[in-house]
Amino acid sequence: MVRFSFCGHEMLALPQGALFLPGRRALLLADLHLEKASWFARLGQMLPPYDSIATLADLTALAVSTGAEEIWCLGDSFHDRFGCERLPARAREMLTALTAATRWTWITGNHDSGILDHCGGRIVEEAEVNGLLLRHEAEPGETRPEISGHFHPKLRITHRGRRVSRRCFVATERKLILPAFGALTGGLDADHPEIARAVGGAAEALVPVADRLLRFPIAA
Repeated sequence: MVRFSFCGHEMLALPQGALFLPGRRALLLADLHLEKASWFARLGQMLPPYDSIATLADLTALAVSTGAEEIWCLGDSFHDRFGCERLPARAREMLTALTAATRWTWITGNHDSGILDHCGGRIVEEAEVNGLLLRHEAEPGETRPEISGHFHPKLRITHRGRRVSRRCFVATERKLILPAFGALTGGLDADHPEIARAVGGAAEALVPVADRLLRFPIAA
């Protein structure tokens, strides 16, 4: 975990692609895309059906290691609105244990906008926490401090002759976009025009590594 400040708030960036707010003992993450594999299977594209269990195992370990009392999922937590209904029994047990042990909030995204409450927690479209606006997709005209997901940002660089790809946060003075947390999620280049449009121009890609936060300028 790497300590940094955003809009006057002390936070910890986790290499797994989540944020921790120590003042609230709150864990923030985005884009779990649970049951993505089963969604594709219904269309005839067979993928290993273990993505939800892998994602929830990582999340459970993170909740324990941080001592999180609140968990905020910033949208596209399921790959579609019926994803919770398709959860295997083991995954459902893991998820309901988490929602029962914490103050859990689902923020709806474009994939799960019609999500129904079958897995615990409360469902909202967006929220404001200690002056921070939490929503799924960044709004270009928003002037309040905003934390969001949606774009699955990744940083791709050449290091010692090798192409390296890492999930990353994208930050400006007022906006912070989280990477995708899910085990079966792709990524959009951090300098993609859609991300630039969402944040309003020049930004930084933040990559937490051990006890350091690597910062890479992103051109407007």
